[in-house]
Amino acid sequence: MTDTLLPTPPSGETRPARRGGVAAVGLVLGGALSVQFGSAVAALLFPRTGVAGAVTLRLTISAVLLLIICRPRLRGHDRSAWLAAGGFGLALAGMNSLFYQAIERIPLGLTVTLEVLGPLALSVFTARRLASWGWAGLALAGVALLGQGGFDRLNPVGVAFAFGAGAMWAAYIVLSARVGGRFPGADGLALALTLAALVTLPLGIVDGGAVLLDPQVLALGTVLAVLASGLPYTLELLALRRMPTATFAVLMSLGPAVATLAGWLVLRQALTVLECAAIVLVIAASIGAVRVNAAAAGRLEPR
Repeated sequence: MTDTLLPTPPSGETRPARRGGVAAVGLVLGGALSVQFGSAVAALLFPRTGVAGAVTLRLTISAVLLLIICRPRLRGHDRSAWLAAGGFGLALAGMNSLFYQAIERIPLGLTVTLEVLGPLALSVFTARRLASWGWAGLALAGVALLGQGGFDRLNPVGVAFAFGAGAMWAAYIVLSARVGGRFPGADGLALALTLAALVTLPLGIVDGGAVLLDPQVLALGTVLAVLASGLPYTLELLALRRMPTATFAVLMSLGPAVATLAGWLVLRQALTVLECAAIVLVIAASIGAVRVNAAAAGRLEPR
């Protein structure tokens, strides 16, 4: 999961053709590693701050850092722009809260695998192509395989939170495009993060209390904010300038695999062979759906 706001080209414009390369691929994978290892750091914070406290730390510190860097303008935006930013902020708050509740209960790799079904479903519904439904079927096969070990073993509440995070991620994608078209640069993201931080702050204070002000906890929270938001946003923005959006999306589909690696290395979360096979199926479905959408978009472009 990532708070990335992808730059949206102005209406009527298309992105210039860009060639990928080893450096660009490295930037995307570096961003993915940063996000998922950041999630592992968040899990290490849970015993001290609680889940809501960790969410508040991440969002609040991320918002403060981005406000300092962007210094977004508050004037000159119409009502629709503020509504889009508000919806985006609520989606960010919901996505992060549900995701962190999930990784407290089930392994990180499986959480991201279930979460990515939200964007995958959005891709299938917007493409409206038969091939997309085929890839959706492959993803469902992965979920069915995951259930062979028993969803009760995975903690059904954690599974439900992961699915909820996926739904909020789909909403985040839709709203990020709207915000990107109404605010310059990362201004919309900075304002949305500020709202998300304010929304989660009361629960975070109740959950974490005075511990949130502990210097060591604040230091870990800053590391979390940089790893999960600041660094990946920067790396992904640089990568998008060097490669086509479709290639970028394919690489981002590897998120469940990266999350599995982070969970194993940092949290010592080992997965069964069936669970790993399920993750591979969902990754393959995500990549397939991205390629179908890219091919359809290419046919629609004027020549």
